[in-house]
Parts: sequence; structure tokens; C-alpha cells
Amino acid sequence: MIFPLFIARKIYRQEGSERQVSRPAIRIATIGVAIGLAVMIVTVSVVLGFKHTIRDKVVGFGNHIQVSNFASQQTAIPAPIAVSDSLMLAIKKTPNIVHVSRYALTQGILKTDSDFLGVVFKGIAEDYDLHFLRQCLQEGQLPVFSSKHTSNHLVISRLIANQLKLHVGDKVYAYFIAYDDVRARRFTISGIYQSDMKQFDETLCLTDLPTAIRLNDWNEDQCSGIELQVSDFDRLDETATAVGNIVNRHTDKYGEMLSSQTILETYPNIFSWLSLLDINVWIILVLMVCVAGFTMISGLLIIILERTQMIGLLKALGARNKTIRHAFLWFSVFIIGTGLLLGNLIGIGLVLLQKYTGIVTLDAASYYVDKAPVELNIPLIVALNIITMLVTVFVLIAPSYLVSRIQPAKSIKFE
Repeated sequence: MIFPLFIARKIYRQEGSERQVSRPAIRIATIGVAIGLAVMIVTVSVVLGFKHTIRDKVVGFGNHIQVSNFASQQTAIPAPIAVSDSLMLAIKKTPNIVHVSRYALTQGILKTDSDFLGVVFKGIAEDYDLHFLRQCLQEGQLPVFSSKHTSNHLVISRLIANQLKLHVGDKVYAYFIAYDDVRARRFTISGIYQSDMKQFDETLCLTDLPTAIRLNDWNEDQCSGIELQVSDFDRLDETATAVGNIVNRHTDKYGEMLSSQTILETYPNIFSWLSLLDINVWIILVLMVCVAGFTMISGLLIIILERTQMIGLLKALGARNKTIRHAFLWFSVFIIGTGLLLGNLIGIGLVLLQKYTGIVTLDAASYYVDKAPVELNIPLIVALNIITMLVTVFVLIAPSYLVSRIQPAKSIKFE
């Protein structure tokens, strides 16, 4: 067995019963490491959960990449494009693209007997990915959206439903103004969703694709654009470049110019806000590692001073300063390891408690979620453990040199 490790184990096992002075210091150092790691685990889990939850909500309404008319990206006026089968096939073959669907947008006014509200109608078809909408659905059911027929079914948000006092099954009139002409259409409320994303919940309604196309007076082969879903979000920029090479500066058969943009470009404010959370995470991680490091430094100094007599005896028997320093560093590793174990139990326990109970709630109007979202990332937690161990042991190297200043002749008499 390695001699420093042997000495460290002997000291660690005797510490609880024989050494009264250093026991509180060891407990404080262990608790400092445990609290630091627990805070880091909770912080990283909450920030990851928050970022991914908000990102998924934004992507749920707009997907990762949108291909639309270049003119509509510059102004608020809807402009159509015609997407040929060959173009759709080329986009579907792009690496990292897993889903492609058409959509159409039009603006109108929902009116009841007592109130009215301007909204945006998004027409979708049977090829649209409804997974996110099913998660947000609160009442009723999603209709079978079609690319061929109009059913006059409408899915609205809880915010719109409360403002207009609408319920599932109610009939509501919608009015559309275009080219000095007013059109009326009666819809049936088939479902009510709630995403807690105010910018969507305030205005967005969902209906069939042909309904939106006809209300815009477009041809059947035209639409507002196509939405592309990627399998790996980390490769979004690479995929967007590949899609841009296919569609950018491409004109359809009506002479309209196509252009693509990512969800990051469509909603820059939201993603810029989310990116600021990374700064907070780094600040917390650095502070917690510093807390663990300082508590371990103070604990190690107390232990070395308390073991002065033992250090002098080891030196008198021929032990080198390096050997004794390594023994105390190994001893510190045992303390840090205990702290890391407790920190993992506390941190992961708190994350699991929040995940399955949602005990911590938030204001959905401000944070877009009503409960603090968490996400356990095991590789990241393992990395936090390793980094905390390495950094904490590293900062203990300098204090361990106190051993070399202890003289055997004086220390053996030390009490």
C-alpha cells in the first residue's frame, strides 16, 4: 500500500473518537463541500430545465427553421410562396432535418356578442407535428387538420377564451378584411390550449391549412411557408446553412423569392435572454467552488497544526516533507469525497423532489412556466464532481507546505 495513503486512512479513521479539536473543522469542511456541490447541481439542473422548456415552447409554435417569402420577413404583410415537390424533397434529404410541414398565416378578428379581439390564424395540415400542442391542450381536443378540406374548427388559447368568454363547443364569428372586402366565417371552438408564452397565447389560433389559404385569396399550391424540424439542436446553424444553400435566392413559379431563417433569428430577444442565464450559472459555480476550497483550506490548516507532534515524529523517523504532505492531501480527499457524496444526495434529491412534485412555483406571466423546470444531466453532474474534487485538492497544495516548516526537535515536545 502507498505509505501516504496508509497514514491518511489511519488519521481519517481515528479522527472522530480521538481528536476533539479538529472534529468541528472537518465537519464544517465536509458541509461546505456538500452545500457547494448541492447548490451547483440544483443551479445547473434548473437552468438547463428552464432553457430547454422555453426553447421547446418557442420551437413548438415555429419549429427550428422557417422557409418563407423574403418580402414577408421584411414586413408584416403576409406574402405567399409556392413550394414545389422537388424543393420539398431536397429539403427533406438535408442532414439533421426530420420533419417538414407547410403552414399559412392570416389575420382576422374574433367577435362575440360582448367583445372582439384581433388574432392571427395559423393554418396547418395533417403533416404538422402536433406533439407540443397536445402537451399544451387543456380542454377539448385537437381536430383532424387537413390540407384538402376545411372543417371550420378552431383551437384557441386559454387567454383568448377567457377574454372573449368562449368555451369548447361554442360558435364564434371571425371577420377578415382584405382588398376592401370584409369576409365572415363561423368557427367552432374544438380545443383550448395554454403555453404560458404570452406573445403566442394573446393572438395565435389554429385552423385548417385551406381555410387560411382561401381567406388570403391565394392559389391552392401557395402557403406562407414551410417549417423544418431538426433532430439535433446543437447543429442548428450547420443545418440552417445547408437549407439556405438550397432555398435562399430561389424563386418559385410565381416569381416570389424564398428565404430561410432559424428560430434564433425569428425570436432573438427570447434566446438572448436565455443565453444570459449562462453567465449566472458560471458565477454561481465559481462561488460555490470557492466556498468549498476555503472551507477545506481552513480545515486542513487546523488538522496540520493539531497533528504537529505526529508530523515531527514522522520526520524524526525519516519521512520526507513530500510524503507527509501527500498524506494530508489524501486525508483531504477523504473529506472532500464524503462532502461530494452528501452533496450529490442533497442536490439530486432536491431536483427529483421538484421534478415529481413541482413544489416550487413561478409566475407564468413573467417566467413562461408555472413551475420551476428541472433537468437532470448525469454527465454534467459527474463533471461537476470531478472538477470540484480536482480544484479543491489543487488549492490545498499550497497550505500543505506548512508541513515543511515544522521542526522535529520542537514539535515532539508540542502539546
